Amino acid sequence: MQINPIGIFDSGIGGLTVAKAVTQLLPHENIIYFGDTAHTPWGDKSAAAIQAYSVKICDMLLQHNCKIILIACNAASSAAYELVKEYVGNKALVLDVITPTVNYIHKNFAHKKIGLIGTRQTVNSNVYKKKLDDLSAGIQLQTLATPLLVPVIEEGFADKNFAADILSEYLNQPILQDISALILACTHYPIIKHHIQAFYHNAIPIIDSSHITAEALKLLLTQYNLLNQTTTILQKHFYVSDYTPTAAALTKLFFHQEVTLERYPLWD
Repeated sequence: MQINPIGIFDSGIGGLTVAKAVTQLLPHENIIYFGDTAHTPWGDKSAAAIQAYSVKICDMLLQHNCKIILIACNAASSAAYELVKEYVGNKALVLDVITPTVNYIHKNFAHKKIGLIGTRQTVNSNVYKKKLDDLSAGIQLQTLATPLLVPVIEEGFADKNFAADILSEYLNQPILQDISALILACTHYPIIKHHIQAFYHNAIPIIDSSHITAEALKLLLTQYNLLNQTTTILQKHFYVSDYTPTAAALTKLFFHQEVTLERYPLWD
């Protein structure tokens, strides 16, 4: 069981920021990544659609004997985490990107005013606020949907002047004023983290869930004695539901190195 792969899935290529953090922290683990490029983006999809996609992908990851399934997508974490846990049952562990981030905020920012930016689905789900309120830490969460950021990043315009203008327009909104930290509630956003830090003049922490989630994953595998302790040849497979040259080109942006995408036709 220890040598079985970690299954990671996302609506597309953005979850590679989480996969990269996982491979950096756990270099001896086998990885299977699946990006649903046929249906991306999920940020504007209904909860029912996201749940259906997630269950289908989990079937595929279970067929590959994954020991844990990591939902590397905020939209899927908000809409499908509980359903996925119930569906997977005792066949594998399940981890999302929201719960570890909420626990981190609870530990480090009690009684503070915190900002959050993400897709419409994640923001409208109110899942971060619900989870934080359940912890009774006195955290005031200010959320803002920033739907233009994902297409800007995926089109390769993150460093253009108009992208900075869009980002500034969002971050200058009154709802995000006087915050003590900002949560990046989308796995695409670490790509523009340096621009966000520059906007705030490095005066507040920018919370990147990818590294927080990787730490939580390591802890969970340790607790269940599932860390790979062998010296077997590592395998990392990166699957997509629809191969496009654009998706292939984006892998270097999100994973910091080129990877080979393999088309896995889940919906054929």
